[in-house]
Amino acid sequence: MEQVNTTQRLKDLRGLMKSNKVDIYIVPSEDAHSSEYIAPTDARREFISGFTGSAGTAVITHEKAALATDGRYFNQASKQLDDNWTLLKQGLQDVPTWQEWTVEQAEDGKTVGVDPTTITAPEGKKLAEKIKKKGGKDLVAIATNLVDEVWGDKKPARPNEPVKVLGLEYAGKSFEDKIEELRKELDKKKAAGFVVSMLDEIAWLFNLRGNDIPYNPVFFSYAVVTPTTVTLYIDESKLEDSAKEHLKGVKIRPYNDVFSDIAAMASSEPAANGSSETSKPKRKYLISTKGSWALSKALGGEDKVDEIRSLIGDAKAIKNETELEGMRQCHIRDGAALIEYFAWLEHELVEKKVKIDEVEAADKLEATRKKHDKFVGLSFDTISSTGANAAVIHYKPEPGNCSVIDPSKVYLCDSGAQYLDGTTDTTRTLHFGEPTAMEREAYTLVLKGNIALELAVFPKGTSGFAIDMLARQFLWSYGLEYRHGTGHGVGSYLNVHEGPIGIGTRVQYSEVPLSIGNVISDEPGYYEDGNFGIRIENIIMVKEAQTKHKFGDKPYLGFEHVTMVPMCRKLIDVSLLSDRERKWLNDYHREVLEKTADFSKDDQRSRKWLERECAPY
Repeated sequence: MEQVNTTQRLKDLRGLMKSNKVDIYIVPSEDAHSSEYIAPTDARREFISGFTGSAGTAVITHEKAALATDGRYFNQASKQLDDNWTLLKQGLQDVPTWQEWTVEQAEDGKTVGVDPTTITAPEGKKLAEKIKKKGGKDLVAIATNLVDEVWGDKKPARPNEPVKVLGLEYAGKSFEDKIEELRKELDKKKAAGFVVSMLDEIAWLFNLRGNDIPYNPVFFSYAVVTPTTVTLYIDESKLEDSAKEHLKGVKIRPYNDVFSDIAAMASSEPAANGSSETSKPKRKYLISTKGSWALSKALGGEDKVDEIRSLIGDAKAIKNETELEGMRQCHIRDGAALIEYFAWLEHELVEKKVKIDEVEAADKLEATRKKHDKFVGLSFDTISSTGANAAVIHYKPEPGNCSVIDPSKVYLCDSGAQYLDGTTDTTRTLHFGEPTAMEREAYTLVLKGNIALELAVFPKGTSGFAIDMLARQFLWSYGLEYRHGTGHGVGSYLNVHEGPIGIGTRVQYSEVPLSIGNVISDEPGYYEDGNFGIRIENIIMVKEAQTKHKFGDKPYLGFEHVTMVPMCRKLIDVSLLSDRERKWLNDYHREVLEKTADFSKDDQRSRKWLERECAPY
């Protein structure tokens, strides 16, 4: 992981800060749509800091620079940041959050600046209050992004990829029906309209897919839905003829016009009862809590806007039967691709003793997936990691800057794909030689946690926050732990990380209960810096569980797995498994064999590998 010398970049940025009369400047990871994964043109935090991880916030003063990130990236950030930077390890005791660090630097009347499109409205409001309370002057919105100015003509161009229609055979519900359901929710809330800013929500709402952000089939756009109108803000040149025909009845406006248009709409909104009396309260527009500070300001601020958990996000997270069946089917094909890949990799490394680096292996896996029906592309950068690299939770091998796979060490592969009928995300940890006792112990404890979570039965209304410890309990009993969430929502041919649900210790995971139709990952792990890393990830779907009793006369829920890839036989210490866990493992492997065997009927190497790994215990 190479470092970038950021000295000149910081010098140039500080010059712009001075001319804009700000003492501190915040550079978030996100784009104007709060996207987790972003287009290269929006990678401002990466440009200014040199840190390439997907999560983190940079804060720059005239004398200091700090980068805050979470436990997934401590190892990576410590290697990539140069001496200009201080790493704030979020979540560790006595380490300030980036907000706390910013407020501390702003004491004695200093001004903090930020591009208002890159910070959410709630975050902007909270931060401004904290700054003033601690003696800072203010948080100010700077319309021109200062990092963009430093970047200059070397900044990548904004993508302009075509937008296509996702057929009803994959979406399962027409966009007109989705609009009507949204309008019913607006009516319940007596709202003037909803300004949609999250890219995956717009793609889902209109049954459209694009390619503006690598691995995420979304497109740059905004949308406004009112009781009587639907407007999509997009560069019209992106819309293929079929998409224009599909969108009949939807008003198309230029992407950049959204701010002036919503400002005009908000200022002309009639009183709630249709009267022109100024004494009557006006109906408010809704934006998501992920909506930008810039959107809130354009609508007139908090007196005229309600920031809510997105109505679309909640609806999108509950997959319909078409989407659920698509998930089942795409994971069978994806499982077959992984089985073929792992069989090939073992043969090359062990039998032929070929030297293969992490990138070459990842490229082979992508080529294997491409052979399967309905494949569109990858769903994220493949994490192909050997030995110590596997301990870097979000490791990204790069050509010329990666390791040769060592068959005597652990190999961790976290990968996924986009198919027309669903999105996959699977992690398997393998060993092609003789694992150590510690590696086998750690792997088996992780596997026990993975199984425990999948076997969980819980009453309706339970959140992912409440069941997180089920996956950690066995590691905890050995004094071990992992610094990442246990599960994230997964989109349907959409973003591989999808809110609002999740399993983990984040407070937001306590806010939304798991519901029938949710699709989520189950991925406990264990990582020893400089040595090895282990993660096992299956995709699971929430379903109603059949229980003997129903206390409280409420449904009980459980999970259905869809990932179809064997666990690593060499790494399992069977003596640590209970009878129930062993039965689950045998049942799972029987199902994997039944559902994927036909794909390898003409491939003896893959078939033998599959049968060996799925043999009963």
